[in-house]
Amino acid sequence: MRQTLDLHLLGAVASQSNPFPMRLLRRIPLLVAIGVFRLVHWWLDALLAEEARLSWEGGLWCGVDEEVEAACGDGVVSSSNEMQELWPLGEVDQKGTRFPCCIVWTPLPVVSWLAPYIGHVGIAREDGTVMDFAGSNFVSVDDLAYGSAARYLQLDRRKCCFPANLAAHVCARSYEHSEAGTAISWDDALQSGARRFEHKCYNLFTCNSHSFVASCLNRLAYGGSVGWNVLNLAALVWLRGRWLGKMAVVRSLLPFAAVACVGVLMAGWSFLIGMAAFSSLLLGWFVLGVYCFKGLVC
Repeated sequence: MRQTLDLHLLGAVASQSNPFPMRLLRRIPLLVAIGVFRLVHWWLDALLAEEARLSWEGGLWCGVDEEVEAACGDGVVSSSNEMQELWPLGEVDQKGTRFPCCIVWTPLPVVSWLAPYIGHVGIAREDGTVMDFAGSNFVSVDDLAYGSAARYLQLDRRKCCFPANLAAHVCARSYEHSEAGTAISWDDALQSGARRFEHKCYNLFTCNSHSFVASCLNRLAYGGSVGWNVLNLAALVWLRGRWLGKMAVVRSLLPFAAVACVGVLMAGWSFLIGMAAFSSLLLGWFVLGVYCFKGLVC
């Protein structure tokens, strides 16, 4: 009995004399959270730098637009303000689910509960009808998969390039645009993208709804760029998109908050470590697939 008591006393003294490991273990969740925050911060900085580059190229694109119109005269069809005057866009009808020339976003079941920045996107035609890559060999029309839209971003058609021929390009990357595919109107670009993705297999990690919308933006040469991909598209929607009311925020973020709280109560702080690791692996996969191993993520 006395020996057992002595062992307990020695253990208590040892733990008090060397508290560093216990403090380190308690700070592991905080260190992991800081690491994830820095990774996301680096990712956003890189995407903002890419957006600034696109904006700068957009300025060049406007100058090229004027030069092409001056050189080609009235015989060349261009994509300047004339199209905006001929086909004015209607207002966004949230109740009627009409989003003219918009990108829309909705949360994904289960995946968005663990990583709320992951979701399903679609792109709308000029009349507001939403098109989205909903499954293998299937592009849905006017029926957004996984529920109604929660966020939207209306795009400006004046930042697109609709060349009737190679000489009518108004973007700075005419040859790259021709290789990516061109269109003579907004709806024509979406229809061409839909025909292409009707022959593709859906995969969350390699070919998803973001891939379809990015392909349409490349056909439009939106912002004078044909370098749209799943990452800068997701950043564009999250940084510039708008919520469709308070209920959209609740149904998008409440499941994530509920899962996090229940997980911490049942498994402790290690559950948050697992969620942070899942988000880091998911983000890292798309960074590698888009920028390091090109062609892995379409």
